[in-house]
Amino acid sequence: MLDHSELLKLKRWNTPTIYNGWEQITKRNSGRECFNLEETKDFMPQMGPMVGYAVTVVIEPGNPDHSKNNPNAWSEYRAYVASVQGPKIVVVQDLDKPDVFGSFWGEVNANVHRALDCVGTIADGSIRDLDEMQNAGFKALARRLSVGHAYSTPIKWNCEVEVFGSRVQPGRLIHADKHGFLTIPPEDEDRLLEAAKFMDDNECNTLIAAARKSQGKTEILSELNNATVKFKQATREKFGKEGEW
Repeated sequence: MLDHSELLKLKRWNTPTIYNGWEQITKRNSGRECFNLEETKDFMPQMGPMVGYAVTVVIEPGNPDHSKNNPNAWSEYRAYVASVQGPKIVVVQDLDKPDVFGSFWGEVNANVHRALDCVGTIADGSIRDLDEMQNAGFKALARRLSVGHAYSTPIKWNCEVEVFGSRVQPGRLIHADKHGFLTIPPEDEDRLLEAAKFMDDNECNTLIAAARKSQGKTEILSELNNATVKFKQATREKFGKEGEW
């Protein structure tokens, strides 16, 4: 688990930059795993990226029976959230998808979770009370807005969930912003910040520098070809891969 200063440094970069570093150090399939495969919507882009560890919950707001089956569900779920070290991002799987009957989130729940050291949510369903959630300092990536909450009782929690085409395990480090989200496998956490910074520097020092030079088309094409070689060479020397951009 990364310490607070490392998480703050990760938060200074956007999620695509973190991905660029992650793909160089991971042994996972960086083209298909650990990020959203379906489109998300960031309802608070002005808040910038959020970084935290996943706490997970499953809901089915269209089904009124869940609150009857476990009247203690809310207190038990909140005890679970409180037991996990923060900062935390609440990842919500909505079983009503693709239909959306009601929101797990609103002014009250955002403030409660903020008090439990949660910084935001990734909800594969809806949210409401948008301004009030933002005032609570609680960021949200979700599918859409809704007016009501329906029957949003937690069904199960601290379990693997599937949101926006990606499976998320509790405890996974998450980096998210207006582009979507990336979940970091534990074995990739330690080198993540270093790798992201290296790849950003590499882009700025080679390809972007060449592209911004003021010159004719023949010269710029030659510069870009040379810069591509330098970019791949630097990435290969650092990670054993040639990298993409």
